[in-house]
Amino acid sequence: MALATTGSGPRRGAAPRLLAVVAVLLGALFGGAAPAFAHAALTGSDPAQGSVVDHAPEQVSLTFSEGVAMGDDSIRVLDPKGKRVDRGKLRDLCSGGVVKYAAGLPPGLGDGTYTVAWQAVSADSHPVSGAFTFSIGAPSKTSAAVPQQEAGGGPVGVLYGIARYLAYAGFILLAGGAAFVVACRPAAAGVRSVQRLVVYGWAVLTGSTLAMVLLRGAYTESGKFSDVLDFGLLQQALLTKPGAALVSRLLLLAAAAVFIAVLFGAFARAHEKGDGSAAGENARRRKDLTWGLGGGGVIVAAGLATTWAMAEHASTGLQPAVAMPVDVLHLLAVAAWLGGLAALVVSLYWGPAVERSAVRRFSRIAFGAVLVLVATGIYQSWRQVGSWPALTGTSYGRLLLVKAGLVVVLVGIASVSRRWTARLAEDAPGGAAARAAESVADAEDPVADAGGSVTDAQDSATDADADEDADADADRDADAETQTETEPAHVSRETSDPADDPARAVQLARQQAALRTARTKRIRDADPERCGLRRSVLAEVSVAAVLLAVTTVLTATEPARTEEAVKATEQSAAVGRPQVLTIPFDTGGPHGKGTARIDLDPGRSSGGNALRLRIADPTGRTRDVPEVKVSFTLKDKKLGPLPVVPRHVSKGHWSADGVRLPVPGRWQLALLVRTSDIDQVTEFRNVKIG
Repeated sequence: MALATTGSGPRRGAAPRLLAVVAVLLGALFGGAAPAFAHAALTGSDPAQGSVVDHAPEQVSLTFSEGVAMGDDSIRVLDPKGKRVDRGKLRDLCSGGVVKYAAGLPPGLGDGTYTVAWQAVSADSHPVSGAFTFSIGAPSKTSAAVPQQEAGGGPVGVLYGIARYLAYAGFILLAGGAAFVVACRPAAAGVRSVQRLVVYGWAVLTGSTLAMVLLRGAYTESGKFSDVLDFGLLQQALLTKPGAALVSRLLLLAAAAVFIAVLFGAFARAHEKGDGSAAGENARRRKDLTWGLGGGGVIVAAGLATTWAMAEHASTGLQPAVAMPVDVLHLLAVAAWLGGLAALVVSLYWGPAVERSAVRRFSRIAFGAVLVLVATGIYQSWRQVGSWPALTGTSYGRLLLVKAGLVVVLVGIASVSRRWTARLAEDAPGGAAARAAESVADAEDPVADAGGSVTDAQDSATDADADEDADADADRDADAETQTETEPAHVSRETSDPADDPARAVQLARQQAALRTARTKRIRDADPERCGLRRSVLAEVSVAAVLLAVTTVLTATEPARTEEAVKATEQSAAVGRPQVLTIPFDTGGPHGKGTARIDLDPGRSSGGNALRLRIADPTGRTRDVPEVKVSFTLKDKKLGPLPVVPRHVSKGHWSADGVRLPVPGRWQLALLVRTSDIDQVTEFRNVKIG
């Protein structure tokens, strides 16, 4: 997309291009990516996933990587027919740093495969869910149905993600735009385009927050649109920490509305040019308003930023007491930089000429904000990533690298903007270039050389109309400008003395004001320093839109520390996971059919394994056979067969201790069963050894 614009008329294309960047970005990030990612992860369960236990357990317990919110229906246990069999009462087994919950089971559960479906909301506000199976006695077929859609998914999840993006954007425009007015350019309080920017930021943040409140219940539960207006779910969602954060944000936005009213009301009027006799009193009033709005604005902005910190990554994991204030500072720095950039863009493109002092003040504030951003970002990265390999080995780490690259690009463009700012500072307001441009504009003005009485009447009428509605004046002035360029001589012939016709004097005054506005715009566009600054700042805002979208996706991605911890847990579980095999056999002779069940515990290569073997007839009753043998072969390593001769311990049961398999891999187990002197069969199965 071309960012360079020259001449006096390209300004109208800047806003559509900027909106196009945002729209394409939203489609790419929210349309092509998964709508939700798990932050709290299931790190263990008892019974373990896929395990076979001899007797029905008293409860099913789940262990998570971080704090979660769960209710009585969060853990459901279904029997092989799909009937719910748990007691329906959640047991809180959390202790110290261990996050563990359980659901009790009744005694006397029959053999077969049971399904555990669970759902929770992680401490950083994101819903998580999953399901696994375990078996009692022996595995069986199951007809239990579990939800196919993950919590936080579906269209509701997509809309919630878009609302999160818009909330970030609204906060940046609101807080950063207001800070730009108070700290950098108080005169911008009376500029219509800046007023719209801040008010639109407030409206976007308020609307997106309301949308998140309504979507919250469905987002964390079913993900269905039909549940959006379920007031029961809404009440449950508002009682959680993320729900309380959203409600707090709405209350703070009410205070922000009062702040905006004062900023663009009393504060704007205090900075208008007034009577010199009241200059001292007006200066004191401006100073009081500036301090009051500055202090109140910091409090409101910090409060709004805290609503994110208390319900996002900062509120859980390592050092939350330090991470939450750091997160607030990070958000405030982003708003001061990017929101100030947006206010500077609209000032440069759709407002009167921006004072050099205002640009220099913003440049200094932006530089400080970048320093804070880098410092807090490094801490957050260390806290969420934890190791160098995780930067490239996890989704969070890769997104963080993309964000860091965008920040580098943004800082590079900002350095270009600072050079343009320095050139503006070197060129005094009354420099030769400006005077030459003004002389050219005066020569082009067909009414500038009118008589003194006409000029006085025009100026007086212009001052009298200054308090009228700005939008109506702008429309009339635009029409007047066009008309004046073609009719000034005609007007002069018809009205020889405008003082005798007040209406004509007012009309000419408006025409003169329109011409002065056009002349000012030509002067502004003829200034190469200002044109260069406009282009570089627009480029900054475009990259900032991309950066904001990446940041939004990053906040919805599982932190690298959590992902690495889950991988380590899974690898550990795989190393020590018992292997259970059920092998039907048929030797071909009388009573030659049956089933062999082999348990290999813990199913690992380091140390010894205990092998348990049970032989049953087709009805499931244990039976003895004359001989059984087991061997293991790892073909790709050319190991084996390694024989195992289990000893008979009771009717239908054999065991062998200290079974050693030297290396991990997919071993082939060979089971020989002999049911008579001549009837025997060898069955083969693959078993994974960690």
